[in-house]
This record gives sequence, structure tokens and C-alpha cells, in this order.
Amino acid sequence: MNYEIGANKIRALVILPTYNEKENIEKLIKEILAQNLSLDILVVDDNSPDGTGQLVEGLRKNIPQLFILHREKKEGLGWAYISGFKWALEKGYDYIFQMDADLSHQPKYLPLLWEKLKENDFVIGSRYIKGGGIVGWPWYRLFLSCFASLYASTILGTRIKDFTGGFNGFRKEVLKKIAFDKIISQGYAFLLEFKYKVVRNGFKVAEVPIIFIERRNGKSKISKRIIWEAIINCWKLRFGL
Repeated sequence: MNYEIGANKIRALVILPTYNEKENIEKLIKEILAQNLSLDILVVDDNSPDGTGQLVEGLRKNIPQLFILHREKKEGLGWAYISGFKWALEKGYDYIFQMDADLSHQPKYLPLLWEKLKENDFVIGSRYIKGGGIVGWPWYRLFLSCFASLYASTILGTRIKDFTGGFNGFRKEVLKKIAFDKIISQGYAFLLEFKYKVVRNGFKVAEVPIIFIERRNGKSKISKRIIWEAIINCWKLRFGL
């Protein structure tokens, strides 16, 4: 879909990676469309056993701006996003947004990210700057997340406050510059690796405050393996391994 800014028409896409998000996906899609930004939506489903993909196929009959990529199996957040990014480039989108599909990222912030993209290449929905925050997490999970962002920014030498957040918007030029075949992260570590490579390529990055709300339905995909991948990959990225 097109959104007109002055004389220019911007084609924009929201990418939603899913695995067992049947309880959340329909509500999220409706909330995104309610923002009136003329956004297209791409669901990238990793063959969810709960029927998420089939539900989205049903919704598509009445939502022309909704699309879906069916992947054969669960391979991690990174590969799901890369599949979506390649699709976005093939279809010629100008702005691309990424969000979690569990309703923890509120679509009401999409207009803010869009506005900031007018003067930036990459915009982060940040939980850890003034005005941002997290609702519904126990103290130990909040500590772990804050530490992870500080750990990554320290090792990788950037000023990004929310390195691990998954609510971001960026211009197509960012995707054209990133070498997807050299991505080493599969899980949530992909989010910090992606941001690091954006910074290394000299793109202009901004952070805007968002409130993150813990999911009410379904289960978190975070595991010890994913956490260790992020810890180790920071050092690999730092030394170019």
C-alpha cells in the first residue's frame, strides 16, 4: 500500500515472524491496520503446529494488504526475518518494520517510528531510554534484559540503549547493504547482530521510547541456548570471527 508524504509515495511493510501465535495474531493484525498508515503486513510462519498459518490464510480473504510466507520448519528468529527481508526487497518496499507477534509490541507506536524514519535510516523502539519501559516482567527478567543490552553495547562499542529489542523500523537501503549470507545468529541474538551491522555500515540510527507489555497468551520462545548464543556471538562479532 502507499502512504503519501508530500510528493512521495512510500510503500511500507510490517514483518511478523510467528510460531504458535494463533491466540494473538488476529488481534495484532487488526491493531496494526487500525493505525491508518496504509501498511502491508507479512506474516512469516515457521509451520506452527497450532494452526497460526492456516488462521492467517483465512484472514487474507478479507484483508488484501495481508500476506504470508509459509516456512517448512522452525529455524530461529534470524532466518525467519531474513526470509521476510528478502521478500520485502523483491516486492519493492521502502520502509520495513519488524515486530513480535505476541502483542508485547504495541502498534500505536508505528506512527512514531514512521515519523522518525523521515530523517533516520534505522529507528529502534527502545525500552531503555526516557519514556520507555516494561510492564509485567519480574525483576530478574528485567535485570537480565537490561544487562544483555549493556553487555552487547559495551563489547560492540555502540551507544545503542536497547540492543535486544525487536520493534524496529528501517529504510530499504539498510537491507540492501547487509550481507545476509554472513549472518551468524539464528535466535534472538539476530536482533543485536542486525543492529551492530547497521551501525558498522554507517547508517543513521535513532531510538524512540516504547512501553513493552509482557505477553498474556502463549509461551515465550526465550531459552538458555538462545541466551548463550547472544553472549558468545557478541565476542564473535567484536573480533570478526
